[in-house]
Amino acid sequence: MLFLCVHNAGRSQMAAGFVRALNRPDIHVWSGGSEPRESINTAAVTAMAELGIDISRQIPQRWDASDLDQADVIITMGCGDTCPIVAGKRYEDWQLPDPAGQPLEFVRTVRDQIKTLVDALIETL
Repeated sequence: MLFLCVHNAGRSQMAAGFVRALNRPDIHVWSGGSEPRESINTAAVTAMAELGIDISRQIPQRWDASDLDQADVIITMGCGDTCPIVAGKRYEDWQLPDPAGQPLEFVRTVRDQIKTLVDALIETL
């Protein structure tokens, strides 16, 4: 399962954090960005920590072709045309606001939207 966004510092990291917290050995999860930041969004780290999920050690990464090849499910989040489409993969595009530079209260709402979407996605696997 691959989560993609532009900066790989907020939305995709939170989504991957929710899936990792499930501790399901049958689900391999990673995330990437088309233009990764140098560090993860501190408000995203705080918002996830409020739910007992630590994403503070995650480092924004650029996605590459091997990531796409390995993933069965690819979730995009606001990266538009820069997110790739590979035939034969399950795709979902989650229309979520970008939490970059936003106050914690705003990031919490994005986090909660992501949790709802992740929960629904996991139910379909």
